[in-house]
Amino acid sequence: MSIDRPTKILTAIDLDADGKRFGALVVPYSRNDSAWGSVRIPIVVIRNGDGPTALLIAGNHGDEYEGQIALRDLARSLDPVDVTGTVIILPGLNFPAVRAATRCSPIDGGNMNRSFPGSADGAVTSMIAHYVATVLVPRADLVLDLHSGGKTLDFVPFAATHRLPDKALEARAIAAVEAFAAPVSVVMLELDAEGMLDTWVESLGKLFVTTELAGGGSSTRRSNRVAAVGVRNVLKHMGILAGEPEIVTPTRLLDMPDERCFVAAEHTGIHEPLVDLGDDVSEGQPVARIHFLDEPSRDPVVYVARRSGLLIGRHFPGLVQSGDFLASVGIDL
Repeated sequence: MSIDRPTKILTAIDLDADGKRFGALVVPYSRNDSAWGSVRIPIVVIRNGDGPTALLIAGNHGDEYEGQIALRDLARSLDPVDVTGTVIILPGLNFPAVRAATRCSPIDGGNMNRSFPGSADGAVTSMIAHYVATVLVPRADLVLDLHSGGKTLDFVPFAATHRLPDKALEARAIAAVEAFAAPVSVVMLELDAEGMLDTWVESLGKLFVTTELAGGGSSTRRSNRVAAVGVRNVLKHMGILAGEPEIVTPTRLLDMPDERCFVAAEHTGIHEPLVDLGDDVSEGQPVARIHFLDEPSRDPVVYVARRSGLLIGRHFPGLVQSGDFLASVGIDL
């Protein structure tokens, strides 16, 4: 990693001037069909005087849409006179993946959310992560990274943060998550936190909020509404926008204390959910079956919840591979 090296990414946009500016981050990308080519990543900066700075990100994974829709709407509609401080918007961070409707970059295979803090000298995905980590995150008082399930997962729409060694920062993060006012708020356990934007931001002592807003590689009216309201709620919570957060429905605060909140597949076949998202389940209750594709004589394998709680996430496609995530449960906090 070359964290201390200056970024190679250029932008003509002024991050410090008042007003609203639309621009691009220009990432050098020399290739067969464009020797002096580049990737242009949309960026919007809305600033009005001194105040907190919020860095709002969507498209960290290209096949997750609620955040991309909400941030594009916000970028067009937000008037600088209504802002106290600065809002930096990246509505399609991993832009090659956004254009390809894929989780990871079609250029280098990079999973943006496993690439932080990146490298100034790396491939395209790593260069983008390095710019965000070394140029934008240090400016931010809050980072909001909007995710959903993409093509392979589905969730009860929730906002989340994590257990942190700094308990004062953890308490502030939970308060910001609750202000987002999704149907569910989660203190989330990450099984693979290395290289995540979450981990980098929190390691710097910054306030971080993420989401999982439905999934299936599309969006719904409901999930888009949760995203749109939640983004503005967090800006109000930070004092960047005036007013109180809009509470559509009271949020349910959940914890994920250990890996028993997850169920993973040990077989390959047809995935049959046995409970719906948002259902309460008991430890030992069947939550899914896997049917064997080429052996209809065999009984399907039954998978059970390893904890009691609310089913907040599940595998989405009809086919499942051994090792795939099947289901996740949150525990009332």
